[in-house]
Amino acid sequence: MVMDGKSSSSSNANGNNDDNNNNNFPVSGARETTPLLPRKDSLSSQPKTFANVFIAVVGAGVLGLPYTFKKTGWITGSIMILAAAALTNHCMMLLVYTRRKLQCPFKFSNISSFGDLGYAVCGSHGRLAVDFLIILTQAGFCIGYTIFIGNTLAHLFVNSFSYTAISAKTLYVWATLPFQLGLNAIPTLTLLAPLSIFADIIQIGAMCVVLFEDVRLFMTYMPPVRPFGSLSWTLYGLGVAVYSFEGVGMALPLESETRNKSKYGRVLALTMFLIAVLYAVFGSFGYFAFGENTRDIITSNLGKGWLSTIVQLSLCVNLLITLPLMMQPVYEVFERRFWEGCYCLWIRWLLVLVLILIALMVPNFTDFLSLVGSSTCCVLGFVLPALFHYLTFKDEMGRKEAYKDIGIIVLGVVLGVTGTWSSISEIASSS
Repeated sequence: MVMDGKSSSSSNANGNNDDNNNNNFPVSGARETTPLLPRKDSLSSQPKTFANVFIAVVGAGVLGLPYTFKKTGWITGSIMILAAAALTNHCMMLLVYTRRKLQCPFKFSNISSFGDLGYAVCGSHGRLAVDFLIILTQAGFCIGYTIFIGNTLAHLFVNSFSYTAISAKTLYVWATLPFQLGLNAIPTLTLLAPLSIFADIIQIGAMCVVLFEDVRLFMTYMPPVRPFGSLSWTLYGLGVAVYSFEGVGMALPLESETRNKSKYGRVLALTMFLIAVLYAVFGSFGYFAFGENTRDIITSNLGKGWLSTIVQLSLCVNLLITLPLMMQPVYEVFERRFWEGCYCLWIRWLLVLVLILIALMVPNFTDFLSLVGSSTCCVLGFVLPALFHYLTFKDEMGRKEAYKDIGIIVLGVVLGVTGTWSSISEIASSS
């Protein structure tokens, strides 16, 4: 249930209240009500918000889209990508609408994150559930990024450490530690915006190079491709599509640091649409270029040479810059629970060290990453936003809106259960 303090002022199911100020009145229990991201000295403009949303959503999952399109067919894959983008955007805005509804009339806390919203709607249990899932999801992605960087550099420079007792991957992962410590010391998303823009440029540049090479190869060889794939790969394609839009945990922190909050929904929708189009084009042309020979990571199809080296190095730099942005919600959880919501450098550095150690202990993280993505992404991305929205607006929403929220909850549960089962089956068969 929503916590006590219901306002007499009316608001619709989108949470658009006339009173949209951020005045807050503290209450007892600072541990549960300490606001996340309380620093408001410098808010992000719309271009910076666009950059942060883009870099928060676009990750290493894009490299597996051509292989997914090979399994599902390029038309089916494109439809899945567009559907996942629309549903993810809708659920991210459900979080924003719910926060606006609760924050303005209650004024008991500045609801700046997913965890704050979980506490406002369901109390300590809601916050604990959100915090746990966010830690698993965001940290899991970052561990995967670290493994990708280490494996890629070890593959590119395979002979560099042939005479050492330590593996090349281990050395390259440890070599990223100074850069990760420096980048993860940056306290706020606003200060990360310039790096986000730089990472966006790298990401777009690398993807454009791959796209150019894909088009060239397609025009030269024109391998046979399928518009529709086997029905048995539908769940696999849906899982990858949902995983590709992995930034739902950033919806509220990004809106909190947006200067013009009334335009946040427009910026978010535009960004998600452009990302979906980019994904569909990237996945389709990657499949068009190599046909049935498309590998699970598209850069592996480029072979060896200066082009492949530049693309893979660029992606490593992009993921290295993305790490602090993806870890921001994790830092907020730990700083709130163990440091009264204040910035704590040693907690951040300790978490970075833990991530590196886990990345070194897991030689093949792909199956585990798929399991984490299939289970937690569906719950965080679909189930919880719709559930929180329904619990907040159930007394004033119409039957159509209620059915919509319930339908999203059911869909998220079904996708989560089937995706988790599929991932576990894949891990078992691989073993």
